[in-house]
Amino acid sequence: MLTRKKIHTSLILIIAILILANIISNRFFFRLDFTSDQRYSLSIATKDILTSLNEPVTVTAYFSENLPPDIERVRTDFKDLLVEYANRSNGQLVYEFVNPSENEQSEMQTQQNGISPIMINVREKDQMKQQRAYLGALVQMGEKKEVIPLIQPGAAMEYALSTSVKKLSIDVKPTIGLLQGNGEPGLSSLQQLTTSLNVMYQILPFELSDTSGIPDNVKTLAIIAPKDTIPQSSINYFDQFLSNGGRIFIAVNRAIGNLSEGRGEEVNTGISEWLKTKGLEIENNMVIDINCGNVMMRQQQGMFVMNTPVSFPYLPVISNFADHTITKGLESVMLPFVSSIKFVPQDTTVTFMPLAVTSEKAGVEPLPVIFNINKEWAQSDFPLSSIPVAVAVEGKISGNNKSKIVVISNGDFMINGEGEGARQLQPDNINLASNSIDWLSDDTGLIELRTKGVTSRPLDPSLEDGTKTFIKYFNFLLPLILIITYGIIRFQIRRNIRNKLMQISYVQQ
Repeated sequence: MLTRKKIHTSLILIIAILILANIISNRFFFRLDFTSDQRYSLSIATKDILTSLNEPVTVTAYFSENLPPDIERVRTDFKDLLVEYANRSNGQLVYEFVNPSENEQSEMQTQQNGISPIMINVREKDQMKQQRAYLGALVQMGEKKEVIPLIQPGAAMEYALSTSVKKLSIDVKPTIGLLQGNGEPGLSSLQQLTTSLNVMYQILPFELSDTSGIPDNVKTLAIIAPKDTIPQSSINYFDQFLSNGGRIFIAVNRAIGNLSEGRGEEVNTGISEWLKTKGLEIENNMVIDINCGNVMMRQQQGMFVMNTPVSFPYLPVISNFADHTITKGLESVMLPFVSSIKFVPQDTTVTFMPLAVTSEKAGVEPLPVIFNINKEWAQSDFPLSSIPVAVAVEGKISGNNKSKIVVISNGDFMINGEGEGARQLQPDNINLASNSIDWLSDDTGLIELRTKGVTSRPLDPSLEDGTKTFIKYFNFLLPLILIITYGIIRFQIRRNIRNKLMQISYVQQ
């Protein structure tokens, strides 16, 4: 029999257990992650950044409330991420959530911190309307600030947050050396690339001479689109740099196209000959691909002269990428007048990885090439497939220290130009270059977090319509069938038990 004393004792024990469980869960945070890409588990790179913090970091999350469920999920996921960051940082990272829509003063403060509202669609009483919403964060360390203006659904939250914390915590950024003096473009011609790289690195333009080599503070050497032959004395510095464990990003033209003259000609910089000694060769040709860009051609149509887009296979659009950190998330990159890259293995300790290849319908033409814009291309003009145009090399390339090289057989795909001739490039062109330099330069592993987010998994487009329809309805109906089946089985079991009980005779003694 329960007495009042026993009830009070039980209540005290339950409260004590709850308090103890709360203390333990606060000190030892963990959760199980069954997602294929470990979306809800912190990476080693993030853990290293958090454990190395020497100063407190404050994250102010500006999120509106009363949002649609799919947008509200972003707030929940970001809060869960911040909880884990706070626990992993040993108290060095703290956070708070602010509702900017609460009053005019909060909204003004949010916008002053660099976070602007976005318009989202909200269904209310069977009507669709637009609502202002804030989904951003401000990361602070002392006087230094870093803004995450928008956290999108499915975005790589961990990459954005860890990168912001990393930028605030490092005192000296790694240096990227930009080779000059051989006709290479300067910083003013690489606006988009330098904007992307300046977040984590400092870029140092420099020239090589017989008496001065690559500066000691350079982590990665970038050789982009030289026009002149590089002296042998400079190339010797490349070997010395690699032997010390350096990394080199090479994007050079083996061929150059001149549309006004209708010709494609060879460019000899000495890089291809040097790469041969490392097991690579940028071949003396120009790649053609059925998946390509267009050029404008003037055509007479009656009394008018019209500019008509015409497919030009010498402007390959590359959409086949390796499963590599550099190329994850890339969709398409245009590499005009690109050449094929050939593997010539010299050492089994060196690994080669094709990063980007042409489509299944491609070919090569030896230099020089005469362009014929009016040519009607046939399938037989593209006898080759999957021609490498970008590769990564790792290992003891020169000397006994491990080093890395990324080679892209075109140097113009990332150049904006200067003045009135400057052009805006598609994001993936810049992403291929910046990801390559990031992979070469960053040893923390942050680059692997760029695509860590919710990814769509569409059905294979090669499936027949009937198969797609079956899969769609199967996914919809299977949970219902399982629930109904479980209900029938449970009902049958309970009925059998009830029938057995009814058959038992109870004799009163």
